[in-house]
Amino acid sequence: MSANQRDQTPTTARRWDRGEIPILRKYLDACIVGFSIYIAVQFYDPDAWDDRYLIGSLLAVLSFFLIAEMSGLYRRWNGASLIQELMRAGGVWLGTILVLLLTAYAFKITGELSRVALGVWFVTTPSLLWLWRILRQLLLRAIRRHGYSTRAAAIAGADETGVRIAHVLDDPGKFGFRLDGFYDDRDQGRLAFTGQKKGDFRALVERAKKGDIDTVYITLPIMAEDRIRFLIEELADTTASVYMVPDFFISNVLQGRWINFNDMEVVSVYDTPFSGVEGLFKRLQDIVISSLMLCFLAIPMLLIALGVRLSSPGPVLFKQRRYGLDGKEIMVWKFRSMRVCEDGGVIQQAQRNDSRVTPFGAFLRRTSLDELPQFINVFMGEMSIVGPRPHAVAHNEMYRELIKGYMLRHKVKPGITGWAQVNGWRGETADLEKMQRRVEHDLWYLRNWSFWLDMKIFFMTVYQILFGARAY
Repeated sequence: MSANQRDQTPTTARRWDRGEIPILRKYLDACIVGFSIYIAVQFYDPDAWDDRYLIGSLLAVLSFFLIAEMSGLYRRWNGASLIQELMRAGGVWLGTILVLLLTAYAFKITGELSRVALGVWFVTTPSLLWLWRILRQLLLRAIRRHGYSTRAAAIAGADETGVRIAHVLDDPGKFGFRLDGFYDDRDQGRLAFTGQKKGDFRALVERAKKGDIDTVYITLPIMAEDRIRFLIEELADTTASVYMVPDFFISNVLQGRWINFNDMEVVSVYDTPFSGVEGLFKRLQDIVISSLMLCFLAIPMLLIALGVRLSSPGPVLFKQRRYGLDGKEIMVWKFRSMRVCEDGGVIQQAQRNDSRVTPFGAFLRRTSLDELPQFINVFMGEMSIVGPRPHAVAHNEMYRELIKGYMLRHKVKPGITGWAQVNGWRGETADLEKMQRRVEHDLWYLRNWSFWLDMKIFFMTVYQILFGARAY
């Protein structure tokens, strides 16, 4: 299925809030935390506002976001009820107050700040945080009941546990899931519910591959080891998040962890490693490194752009469609190194002594300087410094049919460099075995990610650019 076809599916069309709403939540929280202190001081004494309160508000916003990421406040589709989210937001604010009080005590400025203004601020902020979350939940429930802002969820296994999960998923206004249906290989008479199943496990896998299903809950018992293994292996070729209910035999999980879903314990089988504080560190790392690199390399990039312009007619930058996080289409930027800009259904990989590569482009490719504009993609949040390299759309559609687990690469953002690249699996993949090895290294990275592994890969990349083997 092409990216354009995938974008036309009802599930994707109704996920309009996956990028916008989380950003809006953070923006409103920042406004509430930052500006409520200004309102509190104005309420107490309009002339009392000075740099101490300004610094305090900035520290409060920073502390709030750090604690919020650590507690998973902004984690989407986590099955938390409104009460749980309100309690979590209140806990984050209490942690923020503790940080502020300890900081004020350390710098011995507690006596210089108005206790009345601070008291009003400490009480007003959580009230506003709770109020807007309640209003947001009411609005979301109304929107979700009309089929928007939902994720399609399927249940593999029509047993009692599956029925329990279905009762939760059947209310899209509560958690934002839209129940796609039950899937089971057993006959109707052996099922634990009276409704009709939607299809067998192969039908479930096919719908997940088409992008029609976002989340799969596997509720099969431990005795169904072969069927569980089949589902896990086949769903590895999709971008769906897969969760397993306890009482099972399972192996080869990707970032497996316990998750509470409406008071039911489930285990993630295929999920992103970057959630909570890990996601915060990963994004901060990307922002800091990409900002520094764009500033440091601004003049060299201008010179490269001039060289591309003078070396051959055509645009300076070349953009190509790639699949990013969760298989969503992104545009990746590079300095043009060829006379022909391909972005169609058939992509010919660059080869040694390729006639399409310009002399200046050959230099850029040998030194990997053609990849520098991708720091813009990183800064914009479409890519990461370290992660699986994005492949052309045509290659994606081909290799997902040939390599098990290929689509799991899309559980994270694509990277400028990755574990596969620093281990020699870069450049042309002339045969299936080479691509298989690249995918194996990408999945190893996803299972073993850490901040220090990212730093190791980054510096290994710099070393290889300066002294190692070159691409062509």
